[in-house]
Amino acid sequence: MTAYLEFEGAVAALETSAARAAEAGNAAEAADLALRAERQLKDLYARLTPWQRTQVARHPARPHFPHYVAGLFTDFVPLAGDRRYGEDLAILGGPARFRGRPVMLIGHAKGEDTPSRLRHNFGMAKPEGYRKAVRLMEMADRFRLPIITLVDTPGAFPGIEAEERGQAEAIARATEACLAVRVPFVAIIVGEGGSGGAVALATANRVLMLEHSIYSVISPEGCASILWRSTGKGNSRAADAAEAMKVTAADLLRLGTIDRIVYEPVGGAHRDHATTMTRVATALGEELAALSARDGEALRAERRAKFRAMGRTPC
Repeated sequence: MTAYLEFEGAVAALETSAARAAEAGNAAEAADLALRAERQLKDLYARLTPWQRTQVARHPARPHFPHYVAGLFTDFVPLAGDRRYGEDLAILGGPARFRGRPVMLIGHAKGEDTPSRLRHNFGMAKPEGYRKAVRLMEMADRFRLPIITLVDTPGAFPGIEAEERGQAEAIARATEACLAVRVPFVAIIVGEGGSGGAVALATANRVLMLEHSIYSVISPEGCASILWRSTGKGNSRAADAAEAMKVTAADLLRLGTIDRIVYEPVGGAHRDHATTMTRVATALGEELAALSARDGEALRAERRAKFRAMGRTPC
């Protein structure tokens, strides 16, 4: 059953009515209602606001790390631990094969239900998660494995224990490792790309975003709480913050922060995992093929120049 977002009320009503008509044996009425629902959904998703896209990016049924592993990769071998403190399940990674080619896969894991979300800390990594990512990037560089990262995090974990173990330093080291490797590196933001917690895995040669994902220096709620002291469940200024921060894929492509948008099925990736996987696979394959024609030093130099140039062009 589809979990409807708050702005999908009209679509929910039509799809529910279509299901009831079908159960009652009214096939013609069910088909008409289903067609109306499809049109309503297409029209709605063609004009989503930044805040509505934020809600879609956070939809619990969107494909997460395990779905991409199962749908796009083979022979994935997860590697654990940062060799300093412990294991962090908010970031998973290890060698895998993408279309038969060995790669290093790293990504945030949010979890699928309450127990797994708690186990993965909702995708909010601690220092040991970022240090594990550094270890895997260095391994990829050593064995000349292209790196693919799947970014989906509200941000790095802000708890006191993370700060005690050097959260800022770990994020900086991960970003440094991204810039240092001499292998093709493609990152794709598949849900939320929150703050330094996202940048630490997304300082890549090519940065892709799913159409309804978001990428920002802070969450809209966090921005609203700082600028307007608007907090709580009914954060009335979060929508204003989402608009002002330019968090959407279209905005970020226009600003030059990302390189490519991977368009989602109508209604979002959560409605059609299979089509989403096909489109992501195509985009990753094309980007890796283009990058693989360049030598390691050129890849590193291009990556560093790309990020050093950001912000120099007037918006």
